Amino acid sequence: MINSFQYGIDTLTIRTAIAIANGQVKGILGEEAIEKISRSAAAVASIVAEGRTVYGVNTGFGILANTPISEEDTKTLQYKILQSHSVGVGDPIAPEIAKLMLITKVHALAQGFSGVQLSTLERLCWHIDNDIIPIVPEKGSVGASGDLAPLSHLCLPLIGLGEVYENGIRKSAGEVLSSYGMQAVQLGPKEGLALINGTQFILAHAVKAVQRFQNCLDAADIIGAMSLEALTGTKAPFDEALHQLRPFEGNLLVAQRLRKILSDSAIMQSHVDCGRVQDPYSLRCMPQVHGASRNAWYHLKQLTETELNSVTDNPIVLDADHTISGGNFHGQPLALPLDYNCFAAAELGNISDRRCYLLLEGKWGLPMLLMNNVGLNSGFMIPQYTTAALVTENKTLCFPASADSIPTSLGQEDHVSMGSISGRKLNRVLDNLEFILAIELMSACQAIEFRRPLKSSPILEFAHDHVREYVEFASEDRIFSKDIEKITAIIRDFSFVNQVNAFAGGAGIDLNENYPGYIC
Repeated sequence: MINSFQYGIDTLTIRTAIAIANGQVKGILGEEAIEKISRSAAAVASIVAEGRTVYGVNTGFGILANTPISEEDTKTLQYKILQSHSVGVGDPIAPEIAKLMLITKVHALAQGFSGVQLSTLERLCWHIDNDIIPIVPEKGSVGASGDLAPLSHLCLPLIGLGEVYENGIRKSAGEVLSSYGMQAVQLGPKEGLALINGTQFILAHAVKAVQRFQNCLDAADIIGAMSLEALTGTKAPFDEALHQLRPFEGNLLVAQRLRKILSDSAIMQSHVDCGRVQDPYSLRCMPQVHGASRNAWYHLKQLTETELNSVTDNPIVLDADHTISGGNFHGQPLALPLDYNCFAAAELGNISDRRCYLLLEGKWGLPMLLMNNVGLNSGFMIPQYTTAALVTENKTLCFPASADSIPTSLGQEDHVSMGSISGRKLNRVLDNLEFILAIELMSACQAIEFRRPLKSSPILEFAHDHVREYVEFASEDRIFSKDIEKITAIIRDFSFVNQVNAFAGGAGIDLNENYPGYIC
């Protein structure tokens, strides 16, 4: 991992954006970026001085694009746009996502096509570096003129308005600035518009979703393999020769991961001649189902990293004589893949629930409901009710927000992406998916102990033992919600997958060998 990142110059990846947000990498404005920023700001100043009409510099906004603004009012115009567009409602977004918005906004503006002052970008960097994170309401963007409402709230602290988190405490932005002896930024022509035009709300949600979804995909392969072992399923459907006949990369990767995860399993070897012809689809079709979700994830990753390095402001200032009022702020390029990744994540939960159900049926040598003394005990019957509920809730979140469009700005903005809703929905689906996978992992760990004294593969035995550090085998009923929360926590903080990967790596096994692009 690099130690520093040059905004506006270096190529920003999902991994680097998250590393900057976590304080592992320092984002800087280097000399090359400063020169580009200054040149762009000078171009806007020239436009104003010469009295040429450019949208958003000396005109109103949206339907008011044909309303001229005098030179003396151009700065007031930029102040007022932050005020008027701060109409977000609902709970604040997570501070990490707000910080990612700041990071991606700085990187976009620092490329030198937006006409912002260096001092404005330096103030945004100050917020990032000092973890003074603006409070941004979750609702209010239609994802087309950029994420106007959330970006307005994000940038209100620049002019001494709005609220921020300081050390996790919600405070007035003006109060915090005063405590540091700082004044509000005096916005120049076009700056307010440059700050609130862009897709950074959608983008920040996409960045976080790509990271979280990869973790769920990796966890699902490990957990699905453990369920397969507990149910004495076969690894024959994961043969590479089979998948080369239908060579979708996601499918090939999942099949490879399953082969490596299951390698050297005594449980698998114990039933090679059992006579069972086929396993249920939720076991033998893991490469096809998990793989299809990986294919969707990979496409979202590619598009998100394109957007991370794009300029989504409007108008674009190429130079003092060449400005273009276009539509780079429109969220459709991310709205669509965010929506179909909702389906992909929901399906990963759907197949996981099916495996939870199989583990309870009392087939192939497992006790019904994964407990010996059922009747008095309900065993693992009821945790599967929770997976069923979560799977259905995810289905209700799969309606694509991007399939809808409601005209705004009196018809000037007559097609919008609703991508902000797409991004929020995907992260809600991932919240539920993490719980579903945790319940399958809890059930699979319980089930595999009924195969003793046989051992599973070294990787799965390590995964089982890791879970047992948090949750014990259940010989009778207890409050399983506590177990679910503990296991969800190690999935959600990436430690389960990271620990398994580290163990595999220590044994010289690269689960993602030959597929480096499928890691963010």
